[in-house]
Amino acid sequence: MTSLERDERYSRQVLFPGVGAEGQHKLRAARITIVGSGATGSVLASLLGRAGVGTIRIIDRDYVEPSNLQRQSLFDEADASESLPKAIAAARKIAAFNSEIVVEPHVADLTPTNIEALFEGAQLILDGTDNFEARYLINDFAVKNSLPWIYTAAVGSYGVTLNVLPGKTACLACIFSNPPQGTFETCETAGILNSAVNLVASIAATEAIKLLVGADEWLRRTLLSFDVWRNERAEVAADRPRPDCRVCGEHEFSHLAGVGRPHITLCGRNSVQIHERDRPVDLAEMSQRLKPLGTVRHNDFVLKFWHEPYEITLFPDGRAIIKGTTDKTIARSLYARYVGS
Repeated sequence: MTSLERDERYSRQVLFPGVGAEGQHKLRAARITIVGSGATGSVLASLLGRAGVGTIRIIDRDYVEPSNLQRQSLFDEADASESLPKAIAAARKIAAFNSEIVVEPHVADLTPTNIEALFEGAQLILDGTDNFEARYLINDFAVKNSLPWIYTAAVGSYGVTLNVLPGKTACLACIFSNPPQGTFETCETAGILNSAVNLVASIAATEAIKLLVGADEWLRRTLLSFDVWRNERAEVAADRPRPDCRVCGEHEFSHLAGVGRPHITLCGRNSVQIHERDRPVDLAEMSQRLKPLGTVRHNDFVLKFWHEPYEITLFPDGRAIIKGTTDKTIARSLYARYVGS
């Protein structure tokens, strides 16, 4: 792309005084990481890719399926029919509308073991995850390394977001001392409106642009929440770290240390994720082995195996999602039977 074409692409954004030509150059030089490319993550990736953020690393452990298409704006029916990993599908879509930026897809589950490598070089982390375990892990790493990150979540008609600027604002643990206990609403139980997703992700993307262009004075320093159905809105002050916070104040990074981290987890959609073994799997070879036992298909990124009433999705690193049960013992038994122990 010529400089003239580039100037035209971003001309309306450059006209906005808050960005300008200098801000656009800063966006082009920026490196961000988005963890999760589902509902909020796909909108974040789309908006920031179109805005011209130079390098976007996308980390996601999941694959595209039909129920995603109602709200996950980067994906289409072909992605769902192929069960493409979301990170791969997102990278392809972004390349189609902005070929001048770099998108680095990583089909992976973020863990204490790989977080340092996956976050290497990032100026900003954006949360597109669907669970608090990942968010507290991000928070630990960000605070320890003085790396800004933006928490974003949506369920039902509700959305919430928080800018975390380590040493300057409250962190996630300052606001929520501990992860939620017991049962709480998810997209699988409460549903979700795509308008709530787009609104909260748009707010978070705007905060990301402010941070990347250096407009720190305009960054929001509150936990902002809203309900688009009930027309409710609330803000909680988050302009300074809490002195007794176990992360900010006491520098206790238990999630980063992997304390009590499970290797078998519920994964929504009546599914269990098995990620206790990190070993390479030859998907073509595994496909041949499983053919006599059920229906199987694979591509370069994922293998799908159906043996009623279960569906197993296997990734090249040995991680699997077993659909059709929430019993971790059954999931582990199925993994051992069909993949190996």
